[in-house]
Amino acid sequence: MPAKPVFPPTNPDLEAMLAQVMGKDVASGSAAAPEAEAAAVEPVDAAAQRCGFIAIVGKPNVGKSTLLNALVGQKVSITSRKAQTTRHRITGMRTLGPTQFVFVDTPGFQTRHGNALNRALNKTVLGAVNDVDLILFVVEAGHFNLADAKALSMLPANVPAILVANKFDLVHRRGDLAPWLRSMQERHPFAEFVPMSAKAAKDIERLFGICEKYLPMQPWMHDPDDLTDRSERFMAAEMVREKLFRLTGDELPYTSTVIIDKFEEEGALKRIAATIVVERDGHKGMVIGEKGEKLKRIGTEARQELEKLWDCKVFLELWVKVRSGWADDDARVRSFGYE
Repeated sequence: MPAKPVFPPTNPDLEAMLAQVMGKDVASGSAAAPEAEAAAVEPVDAAAQRCGFIAIVGKPNVGKSTLLNALVGQKVSITSRKAQTTRHRITGMRTLGPTQFVFVDTPGFQTRHGNALNRALNKTVLGAVNDVDLILFVVEAGHFNLADAKALSMLPANVPAILVANKFDLVHRRGDLAPWLRSMQERHPFAEFVPMSAKAAKDIERLFGICEKYLPMQPWMHDPDDLTDRSERFMAAEMVREKLFRLTGDELPYTSTVIIDKFEEEGALKRIAATIVVERDGHKGMVIGEKGEKLKRIGTEARQELEKLWDCKVFLELWVKVRSGWADDDARVRSFGYE
């Protein structure tokens, strides 16, 4: 059975407990997470196997996708500074020893707009948190605002949750964290507290050890070499959308999306045609840029990322179309692949 909460609200000395969890040196490095093991996973007796689902939850743009990629050891979820980058339930797997961790990255819980797209995103989040063995609630260490509170309010009482204090390496006054931790524990009965940086390899390794004991003893659900259950077609659309968001910044509204029109394989070459969908003619101009330079750069960077991901040559063709009001049209939202 999972351990009792590490930091019950009645504990008079949270700072001492914090120091014990942290040890002498937590989140001081910035090394990348360990890459997925090159060697094949050693056979493990099915009776000794653990396997379970772990949802990664938090407000938009708090670092959930960065954490998922670090845990998997490869990029399976796109990232950008733009809030609402993640729009789907992204599953990433990592098999270590007898345990298979199935991580579920979720969209940030949306509160700013009540359109059809955001209703679909919130439905995805709520569906994910009620169907897992463990929840990692990601928050920036020492901070908590209304958006965090909205995300926290979704957590079910019957699923153990770990408080992941991300960006802990940026906290300069450690003593300030004890009252913050006390307030967090009063908000929700977290099973454990993990101060960490998603960019520190040793913190990622430590998080695996903490999560493992919450997963049930049962056979693995996926091949031990699998890293995600998402198709290459899906990953192509996501990679284009990542470059779109990164290269247009805040100029382009979050409602832009990407549709794959063609995905063909010719030996070691993949031919992809995709359409970037925007809501206004002015947005189309932003994406294309002067003399088409912005669209060309989006395509080049997405193609290079996909070639690196798949280790093959990719031919990528991009188009831009205007579909006014699509994000507030339930039927069109569903037709564009949002659950």
